Amino acid sequence: MKKILVSSVVAFALLQGVSFAKTYAKVDGSEVTDRDVAALMRAMPGVAFEQLPQDVKNQIINQAIERKLLIAQAKKEKVQNSKEFKEALANMEEDLMLEVWMRKQMEKVKVSDSEITKFYNENKEKFAQPEMIKVRHILVSSENEAKAVINELKKAGKDLTNKFAALAQEKSKDGAAKNGGDLGYIGKNQVVPEFANAAFKLKKGAYTTTPVKTQFGYHVILVEDKKPAGTLALKDIKGQIEQNLKLKKFQEEVKKEGEELRKKAKIELSK
Repeated sequence: MKKILVSSVVAFALLQGVSFAKTYAKVDGSEVTDRDVAALMRAMPGVAFEQLPQDVKNQIINQAIERKLLIAQAKKEKVQNSKEFKEALANMEEDLMLEVWMRKQMEKVKVSDSEITKFYNENKEKFAQPEMIKVRHILVSSENEAKAVINELKKAGKDLTNKFAALAQEKSKDGAAKNGGDLGYIGKNQVVPEFANAAFKLKKGAYTTTPVKTQFGYHVILVEDKKPAGTLALKDIKGQIEQNLKLKKFQEEVKKEGEELRKKAKIELSK
């Protein structure tokens, strides 16, 4: 496999750096943003912050807050004036220079609509989406508890979703309880077979009238919406394709630049 001058991980980080905006907290008037979170996420390569469970996100945000406070304390103690800091800064200068140069190169990369459409049409199989359902569930320890929940739902009438969410918050022992048992859209392979078999048989707006037993306990499941299997529309993934193509172009152009500079340079390898 040919070596690429810039790894995809680094390049992706550069690409993401262009659009940091979200603020998670304020510490003594200083904002804790995506940039602060990204500094911590570097310790977990390949993991996207957005895909983490909410409790883990909260832990990382709290770590970012503590980091912001420690940085402020370091500034207060004038660490930036120390000999050690100045030496470390000098050692980092070339790395920082290269990163800024790469960011500028990334900003120059353009991807046309025709390139995006061409990639989509040539790779439609990559955008196949299985049948998806939007579900809520209530998880309890016993079959009798689940039956009691079902009896409560039978009295809900047209207010079924709100009643289900309230019961989930009150009775469910699952982590999604605080969100009314909402699991969002799921595919069959994302949950245990017993759960999937029961949930995917339900019609939109229906719930299980008998408890569903899994290794975790007894579930009551509500299906709020259904999406049939198909191919994602171009409009829904245009941004993702554009980013991927932009990243690929960036890597190719930086690799070409490195090769051209190598041809012109006098290189002597140590034996």
